[in-house]
Amino acid sequence: MNDLVEVRPGVYRDSVTLMRVSRALTGQPGVTVAVVAMATELNTALARDLGFAVPPATPGDLLVAVRASSPAELEDAAAELERQLAARAPASGTRDEAPPRTTRSAARAFEATLALVSVPGEHAFAEALDAVEAGLSVMIFSDNVPVEQEILLKDRARAKGVLVMGPDCGTAVVGGAGLGFANVLRPGPVGVVAASGTGAQQVTSLLDLAGVGVSHVLGVGGRDLSAEVGGRSAVQALRALDEDPATELIVLVSKPPAPEVARAVRDLDLATPVVAALLGPGQDDLTTAAEKVLRALGRDVPEWPSWPAPVTPAARPPAPHGADAAGEGVAARRGPLRGLYAGGTLCAEAALVAGDGEFTDFGDDSYTRGRAHPMIDPALRLEALRGVASGVVLMDVVLGHGADPDPSSWLAPAVREAVARGVDVVVALVGTDGDPQGLRAQAARLNEAGAVVFTSNAAAARHARLLAGG
Repeated sequence: MNDLVEVRPGVYRDSVTLMRVSRALTGQPGVTVAVVAMATELNTALARDLGFAVPPATPGDLLVAVRASSPAELEDAAAELERQLAARAPASGTRDEAPPRTTRSAARAFEATLALVSVPGEHAFAEALDAVEAGLSVMIFSDNVPVEQEILLKDRARAKGVLVMGPDCGTAVVGGAGLGFANVLRPGPVGVVAASGTGAQQVTSLLDLAGVGVSHVLGVGGRDLSAEVGGRSAVQALRALDEDPATELIVLVSKPPAPEVARAVRDLDLATPVVAALLGPGQDDLTTAAEKVLRALGRDVPEWPSWPAPVTPAARPPAPHGADAAGEGVAARRGPLRGLYAGGTLCAEAALVAGDGEFTDFGDDSYTRGRAHPMIDPALRLEALRGVASGVVLMDVVLGHGADPDPSSWLAPAVREAVARGVDVVVALVGTDGDPQGLRAQAARLNEAGAVVFTSNAAAARHARLLAGG
């Protein structure tokens, strides 16, 4: 075999950077396998399972394992590896003094007011607590943090007068600055408190498409409205937005909350009106909630952009009763429905709207341990899509900073293959016209590949249900 296996002691790159290096190498001619990752126990085991002879390493080392079809192609891949690592190397600083070694010392050095923690879950608590004790609000992007640690952090933050966003807080916008996975949103009067990253992205993207912007988006973590956590950060965030003169209306977004916590949060005495988008049986979907916000602000509700299946008018049978705009003229037919989602709240919403079907949230902690989020790394979802032989597939594609820079480049070929097998593919495309990927360009490529594309996840789920015979 033509293998390159190296362990580079003390060389660190973040997981997103290394995932992109691995993908770049995989695209090289003749390269069949490429693993470029920190030498954690999980990553070294993966490389050994792929047949690489991995020497002893520590989690602080960089692991390189590349396999190619020929020595010449392996040599080219090695050269590309060096180019990729050099291009993605951390920029050298301009400060003469040694860099801070703790969150607290960094806060003092840079006069910070907010810290973003994105480390493996087992290490997140210490860093977040350090930030809180330094008087910083903190966004914890990390997942796999025990709930007991979350409660302790949020109680300590309340005592210190700061806010903990997270753990597993994927999205926030503070003073116009996007953190984590963040769409490009115009400024405006709507404040958002979200126990859901992709739920907040869906609501704010729809508002942006309707010409309405946001003041702040304060993520609080997916468990905040659970019975255990009790809405600790949601209450703080709601009160903070209530006191913000730039916020005229607040949206509270969550995947299905604990009923008693939802009641307590809704009963808060606030001067600013609140629109609740709390998913659950009999509750509004996220699109309906966005439309309520528009009406409350005196704005018109637009027709949400969608791209129908590319079929000729002569081939279209009569439209079934209740078809959505993009489903007009598409005949209902029975088949299993599979939901392959990157966003947990979008997945929960789709399951509620579509009813029957099998729905998988690839952003769940069980799938992201030791690997990048599926909004960045598409490998697991691509594998699942290629395994579907018939029926209907419903997927989300979420745009914005932090997400895949060109998701249609990998998804469109897989959609085309699925459609050729007789699979109907429906895509919920969440994003704005300002996002770097280009909302309408992404939609056009996916549509040309054979997918029906909606900017409303709820509309996509209804259409998928229709196709599946629901």
